[in-house]
Amino acid sequence: MTPKERVLAALAHREPDRIPWGEHSIDYNVYEDILGRKTLVQAKFRETLAWWDGRRDEIVNCVKRDRLDLIRALEMDIVFIGRVAPKGYKPDPLEKLDDETYRDKAGNLYRISATTHDLMRYKTVHPPAQPPKMADLEAALDRVDGEEVELPDDSVWEAVRHMVKEAGKTHFILLMWGDISFPSFGHTDEEQLMNLALYPDECALITKIAGRRLVRGLDLLTKVALGIDGIMPCGDLGSSTGMLASPRWYREHVWPWHKAFCDKAHSMGLKVLKHCCGNTNAVEEDLAAAGYDAHEALQHSGGMDLRDLKKRVGGKMTLWSGIWHEHIILGTPDDIRRDAAYAFKHAAPGGGYIMGSSHSLAVDAKRENILEMKRVRDEWGVYPIRPSKFA
Repeated sequence: MTPKERVLAALAHREPDRIPWGEHSIDYNVYEDILGRKTLVQAKFRETLAWWDGRRDEIVNCVKRDRLDLIRALEMDIVFIGRVAPKGYKPDPLEKLDDETYRDKAGNLYRISATTHDLMRYKTVHPPAQPPKMADLEAALDRVDGEEVELPDDSVWEAVRHMVKEAGKTHFILLMWGDISFPSFGHTDEEQLMNLALYPDECALITKIAGRRLVRGLDLLTKVALGIDGIMPCGDLGSSTGMLASPRWYREHVWPWHKAFCDKAHSMGLKVLKHCCGNTNAVEEDLAAAGYDAHEALQHSGGMDLRDLKKRVGGKMTLWSGIWHEHIILGTPDDIRRDAAYAFKHAAPGGGYIMGSSHSLAVDAKRENILEMKRVRDEWGVYPIRPSKFA
């Protein structure tokens, strides 16, 4: 089987020749450790500096070259890719206060994270956001259907077109896309979640506006011929301990738009593979009913047990995960083998399973653990999978 055929079989709940492998995000250190060269792909603050320096073409060329080289080196099956900044893009740099601290024009403060190496905001100077007026939201909702879906500069598809040209015949090409989780208002995540509880009527209308725009946004893909196989809406619904907001709120206000999105994408011939971290046990059947072909980033350490999920939704939605994100960073090859044995035993038989991290291949991921993921997939992941082998 080709990698594309392998993924399509897994999404159809058929057994491929071997378990497919893919990730939705891979940080720069993995490229450098496996390929043995520097890169600007997901290079955190180093990439930010390159954007400030106007090195857009260099960054995009790194994505085009290094993403495919890494996927081929590890024999992954899924090529994930998104839009890139248009030609000539050069954002204004933030004001540097010291080697780790920066300030934007509004006065918000940012610091380079010691954990992720990203430049992250840590102090917001804005006062709490005021709730929007219901009349204004209702007027905005009435305008949504008349809004034009504008075509961006064609250069934003540069990396997508490259991946389709170079690997579209062999690999499953997955386009990263936006999503809605719990639409609200505010300057921080905390403020938005608080306002969801304090202003439910306003947030219900905000969700309708965002949901209509989400679904209508797919019209963009009818205007450009990309040749992709699937689309990945990225929107988290849970934390490591439970849902970010009420499951009832999700079902009543968010789920209808997720279903409408899946229905429309399927009518366009696209598979929909959802990225959603955290503990979403309370709505897992709802995600399957919405029509998602796969759920990626199932966090076992947050309570998302593949054995349980296979019984609950395995016949409707492909499970994409298995190797603990924490073990890839902090563990050993023995941990990787234990994770793979559990996932392969409980999720792989019968198809409907894709191997991957429970989140991503992130900063500080160990080279030996990533290579062990490849080894166990190659050695243990050949169908038919015998669960007794992992007893």
